[in-house]
Amino acid sequence: MAGKPGAFRAAREDRSRRIAIGNPPAVNLDRIIHERTRLAIISALAVNHSLSFNELKQLLRVSDGNLSVHARKLEDAGYVGCTKSFAGRVPKTEYRLMPAGRRALEKYLDHMEALIHATREG
Repeated sequence: MAGKPGAFRAAREDRSRRIAIGNPPAVNLDRIIHERTRLAIISALAVNHSLSFNELKQLLRVSDGNLSVHARKLEDAGYVGCTKSFAGRVPKTEYRLMPAGRRALEKYLDHMEALIHATREG
């Protein structure tokens, strides 16, 4: 391809066409889950029954504010449930993955696998 002007662009356009025809385009990814911190939260909760705010914060190495904002977005989408309680006078926040969150994660993973497969074939 090095000697033919435009050959690289034509190959790239051909691959893009195949991905768009054979698989859902990347623009259809669930933007709620696709963000790095939210994907990490969902993934951690997928393999744990529940995790406390502090456990998630330590596991993901994020700030309180960052975790709060992303967890709230997942709650608002119905992907994550949140239970607040007190252990004595100390507040405790527990997160768990909701059925809608598990379905969204499965759909997201299927979508990513299709994109990876299409890329490797191209």
